[in-house]
Amino acid sequence: MDQYNELPKTYAPAESEDKIYKNWCEKGYFTPDVNNDAEHFSVVIPPPNVTGQLHMGHALDETLQAIRVRYKRMQGCNTLWVPGTDHAGIATQIKVEERLREEEGLTRYDLGREKFLERVWDWKDKYEARITDQLKKLGTSCDWTRQRFTFDEGCSRAVREVFVNLYDKGLIYRGNRIINWCPNCITALSDAEVEYSEQAGFFWHIKYPIKGEEDAYVEVATTRPETMFGDTAVAVNPNDEKNAHLIGKTLILPMVGREIPVVADEYVEIGFGTGCVKITPAHDPNDFLVGQRHNLPVIKVMNDDATINHWGGKYEGMDRYAARKALVADLEAEGYLVKTVPHAHNVGSCYRCRTTVEPIASDQWFVKMEPLAKPALEVVKNGTVKFEPERFSKIYVNWMENVHDWCISRQLWWGHRIPAFYCRDCGEMTVSKEDITVCPKCGGTHIDQENDVLDTWFSSALWPFSTLGWPEKTPDLEKYYPTSVLVTGYDIIFFWVARMIFSGLEHMGREPFHTVFIHGLVRDAQGRKMSKSLGNGIDPLEVIDKYGADALRFALSTGNSPGNDMRFSDEKMEAARNFANKLWNASRFVRMNLTIEKVELPSADKLAAEDKWILSQYNKTVAAVVNALDHYEVGVALAAIYEFIWDVYCDWYIELTKSRLADKGTEGNLVAQNVLCYVLTGTLKMLHPFMPFITEEIYQALPHDGDAESIMISEYPRANEALDFPRESMELSRVIAAIKAIRMRRNEMNVVPSRRAKVYIETKYPESFGEGTYPFFVRLASASEVEVAASFDEQIVSADNAVQIITDSATVYLPMSDLVDTEKERARLENELKKLDGEILRLEKKLSNEGFVAKAPAAVVDAERVKLAKYKENLDGVKAALAKLK
Repeated sequence: MDQYNELPKTYAPAESEDKIYKNWCEKGYFTPDVNNDAEHFSVVIPPPNVTGQLHMGHALDETLQAIRVRYKRMQGCNTLWVPGTDHAGIATQIKVEERLREEEGLTRYDLGREKFLERVWDWKDKYEARITDQLKKLGTSCDWTRQRFTFDEGCSRAVREVFVNLYDKGLIYRGNRIINWCPNCITALSDAEVEYSEQAGFFWHIKYPIKGEEDAYVEVATTRPETMFGDTAVAVNPNDEKNAHLIGKTLILPMVGREIPVVADEYVEIGFGTGCVKITPAHDPNDFLVGQRHNLPVIKVMNDDATINHWGGKYEGMDRYAARKALVADLEAEGYLVKTVPHAHNVGSCYRCRTTVEPIASDQWFVKMEPLAKPALEVVKNGTVKFEPERFSKIYVNWMENVHDWCISRQLWWGHRIPAFYCRDCGEMTVSKEDITVCPKCGGTHIDQENDVLDTWFSSALWPFSTLGWPEKTPDLEKYYPTSVLVTGYDIIFFWVARMIFSGLEHMGREPFHTVFIHGLVRDAQGRKMSKSLGNGIDPLEVIDKYGADALRFALSTGNSPGNDMRFSDEKMEAARNFANKLWNASRFVRMNLTIEKVELPSADKLAAEDKWILSQYNKTVAAVVNALDHYEVGVALAAIYEFIWDVYCDWYIELTKSRLADKGTEGNLVAQNVLCYVLTGTLKMLHPFMPFITEEIYQALPHDGDAESIMISEYPRANEALDFPRESMELSRVIAAIKAIRMRRNEMNVVPSRRAKVYIETKYPESFGEGTYPFFVRLASASEVEVAASFDEQIVSADNAVQIITDSATVYLPMSDLVDTEKERARLENELKKLDGEILRLEKKLSNEGFVAKAPAAVVDAERVKLAKYKENLDGVKAALAKLK
């Protein structure tokens, strides 16, 4: 055993985890050989944003991926896990702008585009390094030689390739349409970047006077009166008998004086409200379409920061909400306001900063979604791409069936600049994969590139193939695409999953992955979402420093159910650390009792009953764990391993082998050593994907000659029929059930382990309780001796003179005289009886005192009554116990 490591007395993850990880990296275990012909298993990491450091949600995501990757690697797959980070356009730019403002009192405009981007790259380098360190601390087995960034040279080339290809196919276009505008981030947003919530608001009913008809008016209702400066019509349904007579008339826009027509359009719902709808094409998507049908002017009344522009007259320069308040007051003063009606409605907010978005007509770049969505829907409907759990496919399908064209341009500086080039000499626009310096139309050299950048999700959508070298036909791309599984949260199905699927189909001709494994969010102990505002966020590195990475991974995996949120608490971490310590101490005990240099499982005829039992239990656990992992039931798999290690191997098998381990130099001793070590090693392999560090450290301390040099490249256990011993396993399970029941009853009766009692076992399975099992009862159930029979004479033992314990396979009797010193117990009970009688008499006298009951606080009186009832209950119990003794 000298060639194997010793295990220190105390498990100290902080002293070993970094060393173990460094060794894995140096040995190249994370880097697969592209020429390896084994079945491939590949995963691309959902790239964390370089906005800061990882949070607990990232830790969960990486843990679930890590379990899958290590599991598949140990199953012999040619396994690649590609790491990387996301430039995260809006989010990162906001972070850098905030720091610039707070530390230097500057804006990005003070620096200019080039200097500002230098600052962002510095930020990226700092936080990318921090994220990489965090991932390594977690034990992430990514191939760091293939690390990528969505804004690196290769990914940037892929972005340009895709943009130009889609543009050439007519699937990317530039147009003036209603988009979601964030006045805080000062940029357009896609539909997926807007989160809706119901908010309390109002319907303001306003009079629009009819030109040429004194005191006649049309009544309209709006939730956004500040947009009326951009009204260019009022619409009524041509089939609405009540309002059809208004069609063709001219109205005077209140507070503005501009004339607008009444138009007929079936968009207006008959019977809803007044039946007359103000049309503001620049600030409402439905109004925009009405405006197109009737060739109405498009008047944008807000600046980029949501202040009112010159179209608002005296309200120019006011914030939209301040303008609303002032305008409503003026409408009321001028007699235009009919009434104000409370109204709850859905309001969209920017998913980044929570600012209410403004629908605004704007010149932007769009991806035409309908042709791309059809094949992306089909691969999910026909099962080519599967969601785990399946219910999330319904969310995906519903969104894709109702998807709108994707607004991809952002008014930012940090991101992939749109490869459109404008000639100042002739006005020609050229979209090109390469930078344009000479106009292809007029030969002019005054060329300006589009200022807008692409939505950050545009580059993320290409991640499964851009990271593998596309558009080049690289060996990695040929070998590892499509990837095997995507592990991600349900909150980005729209943002990312859908876009990867249609991008993969469009540019690679194949789906980007076969399975989407969806997990939930990490919440705090009370079930609340972790956030800065609540102050309940937890830094994974702080947890690792205190408990170790394995304990964190264990806590995040415990009880994990696909698609469901999980709660994180200190109690979970304590339980994880306790489990690690239990495993460590058991392994250390085994290691201290080993003399063998190589593990060789003995033939069945040399195995003791307890050996066959543990091998059967181990084999059953292997089958259960593999089945659970194959079905993405991480929590179920870990629960099976936990139960086997704690309840079966540590609490029972080790105890059952101690007598043989003490019998040095015998065949039984060697058999016990081999079985102990075989099962422990196999169990460590089962546990390795969940807790890689502790399993590697223990593995290196156990004999593994002929096995892999590292546990992470060893073979994952497989169920083996040769390890099934159903009869022997059943028989010993009956013995263990009886011992458990005896120990539990003795504990309930407060009988000390040193007080031994004869054990009578009445059973129809005498073969299960043979003489070979008697030592187990003596050592583990404090038996003085054991007697087994189909039945016992009542004069010898019965429920009247013994404690009766019933299990599935036996009735066990423990003579009362063996458990209790009758005279001492009678004296104790009589003394207790005397005390209780005295307390009851005292309380009854106190509670019969009318002065006490009247003057004492009600709570005090109630407490005394509860105490009296408890004493009387205890008195009955003592009397019953005395009667039983007599």
